[in-house]
Amino acid sequence: MPLIYGGFGLVLLALWIFCLFDVIVTAEEDCRNLPKGLWILIVLLLPEVGSILWLVAGRPQTVTRPGGLPYKGNTGRFPEYDRPGRFVPSDPDDEEFLRRCRERAEEQRRAYREQQRQAEKNQDQ
Repeated sequence: MPLIYGGFGLVLLALWIFCLFDVIVTAEEDCRNLPKGLWILIVLLLPEVGSILWLVAGRPQTVTRPGGLPYKGNTGRFPEYDRPGRFVPSDPDDEEFLRRCRERAEEQRRAYREQQRQAEKNQDQ
C-alpha cells in the first residue's frame, strides 16, 4: 500500500513541476483568465489544486494558424501589413515611400522563391 501512495505522490510531483514550468514559459498574453504572475503564485502555493486549475482554466488553448506562421494573430498574409498599431502615413510622400518599400519586399520574396525553386531543381538533377 505505501508503494501505491508513493507512486501517486510522484505523479502529483511530476504534474506540479510540469505545470510550474508550463506557466513560467507561457507568454503573458497567452495566459487565460488571470495574469501570469498570479498563475505562478497559485501553482506554487496550491500544488495539486493550482496545477489542475492551470490545466483547466489558465493554459493557452492550442490554435491552428493558417499559413503555419508561428506568431499570434496570423492571418495567413504578410504580418507587416496587418500588424495592429503599424505606422499609417498621413503625408502623401510617406505613403509613396511605404508603397515602394512594399513593392520591393514583394519583389525580394519572389526572387527568393525563384532561387529556392532553382536550387531544388538542381538538386533533383
